[in-house]
Amino acid sequence: MKNSRFWISLLAGSLLTIFASGAVSAKEPTALLWAGCGISKKAFMAELAAAYEKKTGIHITLKGGGATRGIRSAAAGKIDIGGACRITIDGHPEERLAEQIPVAWDALAVIVHKDNPVDNITFKQLKRIYLGKITNWKQLGGRDAPIELYVRKGFNSGVGRTLRELVFADYEVRFPAARFVVKSSGPLEKGIVKNPNGLGVTGISSAKRRAVKILKLEGHEPSYANIKNGSYLLYRPLYLVRKRGAENPAVDDFIRFALSKEGKEVIRRAGTVPYSDALVLVMKQLEQYKRASALGL
Repeated sequence: MKNSRFWISLLAGSLLTIFASGAVSAKEPTALLWAGCGISKKAFMAELAAAYEKKTGIHITLKGGGATRGIRSAAAGKIDIGGACRITIDGHPEERLAEQIPVAWDALAVIVHKDNPVDNITFKQLKRIYLGKITNWKQLGGRDAPIELYVRKGFNSGVGRTLRELVFADYEVRFPAARFVVKSSGPLEKGIVKNPNGLGVTGISSAKRRAVKILKLEGHEPSYANIKNGSYLLYRPLYLVRKRGAENPAVDDFIRFALSKEGKEVIRRAGTVPYSDALVLVMKQLEQYKRASALGL
């Protein structure tokens, strides 16, 4: 895969994070609209928006819609700030003017019904499940029952695209084992809450708020510490998105707040790793690509 643009994006974001000012300038109270990745909203945006309003009097309305909406609506100037859990995609002009600022780290979590006896899954087993080569829980040490796989619709969702990138090294791979195809992470998670045979992948920031079991991956749980040190294998940045070249001092002010010492403490209290707390993951990302490319079936 060609990942040069990804590296440029992350390294640029790293420098922005390191040198960002903690100061927030005084402005007349106004309002901002944020929309996009629901996992980002649960990971830190609700808490960050509340803290920012308390500090400045500026209210931030939070809407969903997924990473694609966050990127494209911000790039088009339809919203003030977008939320995304994937980078922009080459060949999509509607994403060309999106400027992405990494602010936190999330992990992809493998979730099952809370009563499922399986506790751990290997990287290879996960890959084989999505390709329909493992179809029964008995093959994973569980009950003699079919694995009912939930996947996100399309190829551009934050979770779906990251899963294809970090597990398959192929953005176009299809999942023939899918039993349930859903529009967003919410229905995926709700489905598995009710389905004893269900399995799916979602963001840890969202999964930990559901009544599901989160499986260990290669013996490591997607805990705060394991995400931060990179021992959990599937992690990704979460971004704020603004329109490139647009002049919006209120948006700039909020982004400075998100990257400031105060903003990062809000993110930590929400249970999410701030981006600058784990810059080592930027370089470890190459290991993820190599693993996905090298692992056979």
